[in-house]
Amino acid sequence: MNKTMRRWDIFRVSMILLLSAFALVSLIPFYFLLVSSFKPGVEMVRSGISLNPHFEKFTLDMYGLLFSPKESNYFFWYRNSLAYTGAQTICGLALTSAVGYSLGVYRFRGRNAIFVLVLLVMMIPIEIMMIPLYKEMIALHFFDNILGVVLPFAVFPSAVFFFRQYSSGLPLELMDAGRIDGLTEYGLFYRIMLPLMKPAFGAMAILISMNSWNSLVWPMVVLRNSKKLTIPLGLSTLITPYGNNYDLLMPGAVLAVVPIVILFALNQRSFMEGLTVGGVKG
Repeated sequence: MNKTMRRWDIFRVSMILLLSAFALVSLIPFYFLLVSSFKPGVEMVRSGISLNPHFEKFTLDMYGLLFSPKESNYFFWYRNSLAYTGAQTICGLALTSAVGYSLGVYRFRGRNAIFVLVLLVMMIPIEIMMIPLYKEMIALHFFDNILGVVLPFAVFPSAVFFFRQYSSGLPLELMDAGRIDGLTEYGLFYRIMLPLMKPAFGAMAILISMNSWNSLVWPMVVLRNSKKLTIPLGLSTLITPYGNNYDLLMPGAVLAVVPIVILFALNQRSFMEGLTVGGVKG
């Protein structure tokens, strides 16, 4: 027994060390990005990639230029990304949870066919849908505004699949008890089932917001006004064949990570619980 426990302790310590090494290696690009954001852009051209921080060259001037309306539109890009991401996350959670819950809890004709369609949509590359969606946005006069960015991807098939798998494992006895107490089907969902699906909402909130925040291809297609761009699209305009604006690119990239880190920190427990429970139920 002692030998078995000793071997298990050695294996556990080895895995911790190995994973810690992988974590440190994965953090090197973020370290380089953070250090470079406090140095003038000319240092990037002069020294290239260097892990030496050179604290004597640190300055906050680039962060001041970043939010200066005369120097860049970064403030508008940040505001737009927050608005687009917030709207898409709220719409996505509301719609996908309702659809997934219906497919997982209720039994009705065509239920399996709808679920198969959801799986098929998950397999369609976004590039195939670009031209039809582009023409649709023009026809609806949603071109170059928030509706054109949010509505085409308000429902994520992967989120519908996840909510369906999660809700199929919920205790249906609670629904019967709620019906006896006089609750409607909407009341059952909002008062009983919705609190039980909190871990699923935490997990999907992070995944949907990350997908929306980092989206580049579709905003590039539907947006034209430089003050309506998102952060990924706006930062890409700083990279040109004639030179890269590192003075704005590096601090802009650092601040672009902050909202997702905060969101993950606030929903970390729900994220892990939702992925774990949703992966084994149903």
